[in-house]
Amino acid sequence: MDQKTNEFALKIKDWIEAKNGTEIEIIDVGELTTMTDAFVIASGSSTINVKAIAEHVEEMASKEGTEPLSYEGRQGGRWILIDFNSVIVHIFLDEERKFYDLERLWTDGKRI
Repeated sequence: MDQKTNEFALKIKDWIEAKNGTEIEIIDVGELTTMTDAFVIASGSSTINVKAIAEHVEEMASKEGTEPLSYEGRQGGRWILIDFNSVIVHIFLDEERKFYDLERLWTDGKRI
């Protein structure tokens, strides 16, 4: 992962923490896939919290001139995915996070 992507992923982590997101993981997957360079994975305490985290991340990125390529799960709020191309953000309710267990799927990725 290049320095710019690393810095962006760390900013996303800060933005998630600002809205009480928990268990935040940054995984460098650039050597493992062509779809993205990094995943930021986090948990929210409720669907309202998951949505608030996602909205805050999108708003802060927009203020920096970065718009998402796509945004999934906004209505349900159980798992929201925000694709910024070089960084894909996954914000889960705990139940969904445990079920999908992305960290296990990407164990070969480097933890940041």
